[in-house]
Amino acid sequence: MNRQTGSSIGTLDHITQSMTDILTTRIGTRVMRREYGSLLPELVDHPFNDVTRLRVYSGAVMALMRWEPRISLSRIQFVGANLQGQSVLDVEGSVVDSNESFSLSIPLQLGGGV
Repeated sequence: MNRQTGSSIGTLDHITQSMTDILTTRIGTRVMRREYGSLLPELVDHPFNDVTRLRVYSGAVMALMRWEPRISLSRIQFVGANLQGQSVLDVEGSVVDSNESFSLSIPLQLGGGV
């Protein structure tokens, strides 16, 4: 189910929606699942250098492997923040059940919004 409209969506769209939710949720903010989420929201104010890029990669992979069992990852590419403060994570992999490959660009809106 699409979280904005409530309409029915396909498997790959649901996986994309789930991955975005996992990556943008701060660990400790879910009441009944305190460990749910990723470390990416913690990195929002860190300098854009090699150490931060490595933390983004490891945080994204660890969170997706733990909380999204329907996928198998093959590549993650972090595209740094633009002038509006939005970052993009390019993810490639396959759906475990169907072995269907996918390539997604997930926008990470980790900061506060107006």
